Amino acid sequence: MPFSQLPPALGAAVAARGYAAPTPVQAAVLEAEAHGRDLVVSAQTGSGKTVAFGLAMAADLLAGEDKLGPAGAPLALVIAPTRELALQVSRELMWLFEQTGARIATCVGGMDPSRERRTLMHGTHIVVGTPGRLRDHVERGALQLSALRVAVLDEADEMLDMGFREDLEAILDATPDERRTLLFSATMPAPIVALARRYQNNALRISTVTEERGHGDIDYQAMAVAPADIEHAVVNLLRFHEAETAMLFCATRDNVRRLHASLTERGFAVVALSGEHSQNERNHALQALRDRRARVCVATDVAARGIDLPSLSLVVHVEIPRDAETLQHRSGRTGRAGKKGTAVLIVPYPRRKRVEAMLRGARIPARWVPVPSAADIREADSTRLMSVLLAPVEATDEDRALAQRLLAERSAEDIAMALVQVHRARMPEPEELMSGDAGGPPPPREPRPGFEQSTWMRLNIGRDQNADPRWVLPLLCRRGHVSRSEIGAIRITARETLFEVPTAIAARFMDAVRRTAEEADEFEILPMDGAPREDARRHRREGKPGHAPKPYRQPGRSEAPKPHRKGTWRAKPDRAK
Repeated sequence: MPFSQLPPALGAAVAARGYAAPTPVQAAVLEAEAHGRDLVVSAQTGSGKTVAFGLAMAADLLAGEDKLGPAGAPLALVIAPTRELALQVSRELMWLFEQTGARIATCVGGMDPSRERRTLMHGTHIVVGTPGRLRDHVERGALQLSALRVAVLDEADEMLDMGFREDLEAILDATPDERRTLLFSATMPAPIVALARRYQNNALRISTVTEERGHGDIDYQAMAVAPADIEHAVVNLLRFHEAETAMLFCATRDNVRRLHASLTERGFAVVALSGEHSQNERNHALQALRDRRARVCVATDVAARGIDLPSLSLVVHVEIPRDAETLQHRSGRTGRAGKKGTAVLIVPYPRRKRVEAMLRGARIPARWVPVPSAADIREADSTRLMSVLLAPVEATDEDRALAQRLLAERSAEDIAMALVQVHRARMPEPEELMSGDAGGPPPPREPRPGFEQSTWMRLNIGRDQNADPRWVLPLLCRRGHVSRSEIGAIRITARETLFEVPTAIAARFMDAVRRTAEEADEFEILPMDGAPREDARRHRREGKPGHAPKPYRQPGRSEAPKPHRKGTWRAKPDRAK
């Protein structure tokens, strides 16, 4: 059924939104064989499935009329896994059913439940909500489902993964047996099949997922790196692309917390989304991304569900997705509405074969490319800078007067160099990686400028004492009377922290450390004999514990030590998840 055969109210709504033709999933649910039947639909993220199930349930709601009757007990129920997705679905259905006179209620966690109950009592045609809140309203008697004609489960696989099975079953058990059930799920694991078998009758299976699985508008890239270079690769990717909005996916909330802290320390405008954040914190983070106060979001898979960021052009899989379906869902955050997007997998060398097998099985055409180098980033910076500075501008008289004053004081070349320096000073420094090309072993690491001759030092606090660069770096600067730029690499091991300073200032640094020491000081800073890897080999030969830097790995959920008096530290105990 093309859009021209829709009920007039819906046809006018889609035309007003600029829809020329239905997407594949929308066309599939409008086919004659799907009319009036239960549906199990698999569709890619961003394929227009919200409008699809709105169109699919229109006939059940309108029953041949142009307008809906008086609002009472709901006729349609849409269940979504997260608050953001439920609100997004509600907004879509509002414009789609606006001309039918539909009243739509949204019931989600984080909102006032008493206000929701009053809305339900005044009558509604469509209810959209999250499983927990909907079940609460059903059990309190505020949500009456006796008149329900159609139930929609959006992203059903995620709802089961998040532990909502009992809530879903309690809600569906309260609905009439003759209702239609539309189940939308990107993947079809066994629990979804069992759910469909229990609550659906002769369901039609629809799949619009292409064999390639990925979007045609997404450029998939894979980068093999040394495990210790994962975080550095993230930094260089962000610097190279300078995306308007970028999303970084981690597997756990601990990893999200640590990567967020590390990027913030480097000067990126970054927010975090994970299960440990309250709804208010999530709202602030999303608003920061939408109004451009933040450009990077570090998130877990579940926390990113339902987030729609039109400006998102870069997705980085900091940790390898568990399967091809997860890869597709993460990557599907970008490349929407005809815009181009880039999805990058950061792959530790030992796991390259596994990732290659996953990509082959999923028929996802990923290119293996090297991580952007510092030279690549500087070249991209220069191109962007030229584009910005040569763009036409509208100048006021005040601007012109200031420009004339500058030219009177300095040459044009001096002013241009100052502009370049100001532009570059706002950008975090790129990282030098051990990783070489996309497949070979890492080449010798080039020293950071200014650290061609460096001395490594040892601080007697490590991961076991919750050492973190956020407080270790200021501590070193304070004790050694140096600036942040004079501290090189920082590598945190289980029992100690290794860091480097330029050899030219090493003696001055240690002299300042001794002068700032106190009798009750529990911090100890000492020079090392050689670089960390050489030091570790020497210790192994002598039968002592090694001190080689460990790969990028996150510890259990814990807080950084908080200095409670000068020169001492106290670690907070780990809290239960």
